[in-house]
Amino acid sequence: MKVTKIKIKNLFGISEYEADGTSVELIGRNGSGKTSVLDAIKYALTNRSERDYIIKNGSHEGEIFIETDTGLSINRKPREGKAPYKSIKQGKTEIPAPESFLNEIFTPLQLNPVDFIQMNAKEQNRLILDLIDFKWDLNWIARQFGELPDVNYEQNILQVLNDIQAENSPYYMRRQNLNREKRLKDDHIKEISADIPNNYQPEKWKNYSLSDIYSKIEAAKEHNNKIENAISLKRSFDNEVRGLEAQKEIELSAMNKKADEYKSQLETEIARLEEQIKSSKEKLSKIEEQKEQRTKAIDAEFQVQKASVNAELEANKKYLDMEKQDFSELQKEAETAEKMKSHLNEYERMKSYQFEVDGLIQMSEELTEKIELARTLPGEILKKSNIPVEGLSISDEGIPLINGLPVSNLSEGEKLDLCMNIAISNPSSLQILLIDGVEKLDQNHRDKLYEKCKEKGLQLIATRTTDDEDLTIIQLEESVNLEYSVA
Repeated sequence: MKVTKIKIKNLFGISEYEADGTSVELIGRNGSGKTSVLDAIKYALTNRSERDYIIKNGSHEGEIFIETDTGLSINRKPREGKAPYKSIKQGKTEIPAPESFLNEIFTPLQLNPVDFIQMNAKEQNRLILDLIDFKWDLNWIARQFGELPDVNYEQNILQVLNDIQAENSPYYMRRQNLNREKRLKDDHIKEISADIPNNYQPEKWKNYSLSDIYSKIEAAKEHNNKIENAISLKRSFDNEVRGLEAQKEIELSAMNKKADEYKSQLETEIARLEEQIKSSKEKLSKIEEQKEQRTKAIDAEFQVQKASVNAELEANKKYLDMEKQDFSELQKEAETAEKMKSHLNEYERMKSYQFEVDGLIQMSEELTEKIELARTLPGEILKKSNIPVEGLSISDEGIPLINGLPVSNLSEGEKLDLCMNIAISNPSSLQILLIDGVEKLDQNHRDKLYEKCKEKGLQLIATRTTDDEDLTIIQLEESVNLEYSVA
């Protein structure tokens, strides 16, 4: 698609300007209107301008009209105090969604290739990647990753994917945090498991009843105590009986001694007190009776005590022939159970950590899959996409390469070639190249640029600053000097 007519009126600093599809060089001093021509064409194509005032000073309406050999016409009229007029037609039919249509028929590189040469590598890469024709939107991203990763979507798809898999991306950082947390929990598990016996059976010790085993131990101890008590009673029975007999003899001896003393006293009293003889004799006659009664009482008490000891012996006699129970194994079992049950809380904590670790591993693996997906998708996209530049490829880091070299490694001439290749890559696109400030190129590069544009059939409109007071148009096939009224 080639331009056949350009008409500019009262735009920026231009009063009137008309041209056909010829390649031209606009020369003149600063302020002569060279750049205004390019800005007007850019305004027609993009509906944007970096200038504060679009309508020429003193006018109420401006106009830019462009016509192509395919019947496409673009007519814009900015108007003071009114909404701008716009008509973008194919033949006589208005084009629906005209701004989107215009964005499809040219690339930003066609409008400022010299600026492209002077851009930094990041800006150059962004513009190159923007050229890849691959239709995508946020829904496409969500389908690929199951969500919308937190990255900047105001860039081309390859840069978006590169940001998703980059080392500072949310996925990468989240995976690092998950792996760090997993390592911490693995350390906790290792620390806990070091204190837990091998082949630990948590269910067994969780349900094990310590009270039952200790009840059995206490029953065995009580049984053994009864045996010990019976043996002790048997050993002490004869000694206790002898002790009781000795106690009896002592009490009898004490009684006899006391009685004899009392008898002597009474006899002395009888001898000394005649008047009391009768009374004393009566008392004397009763002493034997009292002694007999006391003897019976002491003997009776002896028999009661002896019977009590004998009864206790008889009650425990059954244990004398019994064997003591060995509860050492029960004791060991209880000690083992108590020790095993003491590990239950730590074991459960370890299992909880392990469950969390499994979840962290799964999340980390999911993030790895998404990162790997972001790394492989560019290759699939490039296979399916219309790549407008021959020799264009993408490195693993998402950097565009031209014949294996980064754009920043290309010479100025190669970068201009790149811009031209892009301009002619799509036959249905507008075959035009705008260069503001061609004097920034040396004469050799300028000549080569003009020759290549001619070879490739590109219309070139370039500006060059000179000392000429008025805007001069030089046709690149033959030089002509024309004067135009410019502000």
